[in-house]
Amino acid sequence: MAYGLIGLVIIIIVKQYRPEFAIYISIICGILILVFVMDKLTNVINLIKSVIDKTNINSSFLSILLKITGIAFLAEFAVSVCKDAGESAIASKIEIGSKVIIIFLSIPIISNLLEIIIKILP
Repeated sequence: MAYGLIGLVIIIIVKQYRPEFAIYISIICGILILVFVMDKLTNVINLIKSVIDKTNINSSFLSILLKITGIAFLAEFAVSVCKDAGESAIASKIEIGSKVIIIFLSIPIISNLLEIIIKILP
C-alpha cells in the first residue's frame, strides 16, 4: 500500500507546520485507498457470482453479504478516522451501530439456515 506510506509521510511533514490539516490528509488518503481497493473487489464479487450461479444458493444472499461486507468496511474506516481525530466515544458508537445493522441485515440468512436445519433433523 504505497498510497498509505505516501500519505503517512505527507501527514508527518504537514503536522509539523499545520497539524489541523493532518486529519484531512488522513481522510483523503483513506478514501483513495478505498477507491483503489474497490477495483480489486469487483473481481472477487464476479467470482462469487459465478460460484452462486453454478450452485443452488439463493442469489439474494449475495446481495445481503455484499451489503454486510460494505458496512463492515465503511464502519472500520469511520472508526479509524474518529480515533485519529481523538473522538473515541463517537468511534465506539459507530462500532455498536454497525454491528446492530449487520445483525439486522443477516436475519434472512439466519432464518434460512434455521429452516434448513429443521428440515434435516428427524
